[in-house]
Amino acid sequence: MPDATKRAFGAQQRQSGASMKNLEGAVVIVGAGHAGGTVATLLRQQGWRGPVVVLGDEAAAPYQRPPLSKAWLKGEVGLDGLLLRKADFYDQQRIEVRTGVCVAAIDRAAAAVVLSDGERVPYEVLILATGTRARPLPVPGAALPGVLSLRSMADADRLKAALATARRMAVVGGGYIGLEVASVARALGVDVTVVEREARLLARVASPEIAAHYQALHEAHGVRFAFSAAVEAIEQEAGRVVGVTLADGTCIDADLVLVGIGAVANTDLAEAAGLACRDGVVVDEACRTSDPAIYAIGDVTRRPLALYGRDGRLESVQNALEQARLAAADLCGKPAPVREVPWFWSDQYDAKLQIAGLPFDGISRVVRGNPAQGSFAVFHLTAEGMVQTVEAVNAPAEFMIGRQWIGQRHVLSASRIADCALPVKEIAA
Repeated sequence: MPDATKRAFGAQQRQSGASMKNLEGAVVIVGAGHAGGTVATLLRQQGWRGPVVVLGDEAAAPYQRPPLSKAWLKGEVGLDGLLLRKADFYDQQRIEVRTGVCVAAIDRAAAAVVLSDGERVPYEVLILATGTRARPLPVPGAALPGVLSLRSMADADRLKAALATARRMAVVGGGYIGLEVASVARALGVDVTVVEREARLLARVASPEIAAHYQALHEAHGVRFAFSAAVEAIEQEAGRVVGVTLADGTCIDADLVLVGIGAVANTDLAEAAGLACRDGVVVDEACRTSDPAIYAIGDVTRRPLALYGRDGRLESVQNALEQARLAAADLCGKPAPVREVPWFWSDQYDAKLQIAGLPFDGISRVVRGNPAQGSFAVFHLTAEGMVQTVEAVNAPAEFMIGRQWIGQRHVLSASRIADCALPVKEIAA
């Protein structure tokens, strides 16, 4: 099919897809996280009249996950502060939230999901919001009780209890989750060593300038690091964790281990049902899968990234919310919301990192501000000077305007960006 025909066909699909849906039909949402809970609410707000059923395998109603590695561990927020909505909200909106249930299969021919106890839940529209699971550490000792990961509220509760008695903690993985937990552990007085297989922190997700700043910040708080280090085994005595052995023979004393080496998309149901998957459930701009009756949203999806001319899988609250809006609008026959610039954040100690955009095709970086003063931003530019990404540490103005520049595809002078004597709002003037 010629490109022009493909584009025309895609436009026709976007215009007609929603009108083909029966607003009285049953929507079943598999996954009760941020994406699943949000799309259920939006469907009601945008006029869906039929049954809306949310199926979650956790005990809790839809809740926020970002606080799990920060405020929840510190005890600064309770369950009410974590939940997306109060329990009576769902009753008022005629949204059936079923927690503690496991979906075993999707029967596409019968348009029903099959629960682990054999119950069948029919749907006219199915929305997959199954999220991700922690990537396991494939070494001896990884199944010991003192080796934990952090993806769910139950994980966070186990980690919180373990931190109350731990003296020495090893964090395997120098990504955002590991570093956020390390900062909480240090605030609780726990000795922390971070083991990272790469030569620096945040190797896949942040610039060297940001990585160096956070390494120095953590070291100032007493965290130790082992770089270019591979874990060989988790050591134990009488069934309790006592250390982490590295490939070079070094043993790091630890009575608690957190594994934070990334996440795996929960595509098992989709794959078994024959949906197109590629490190995520493949969806279009409206979050439709290869089956027109099935949508997918949130961390589990591989979605178009129109701003960058490619596709990818994003793990963020912003992505979950945006795709919930896109799916709900398409189903209810509403205009598609404006596509957003991807954004992310991380809180560690008194440093707030905010990132907008993705560093595709960036060939140069410009630092604005002074990292030594704890407030600066790193801008990633293409060869033409187009802003692709901004990473801002305690620099909200740079984050906000950088996000605008990315969305508007601004081409800017590196020297003007770096000139702190020039107000950030005047750089693009």
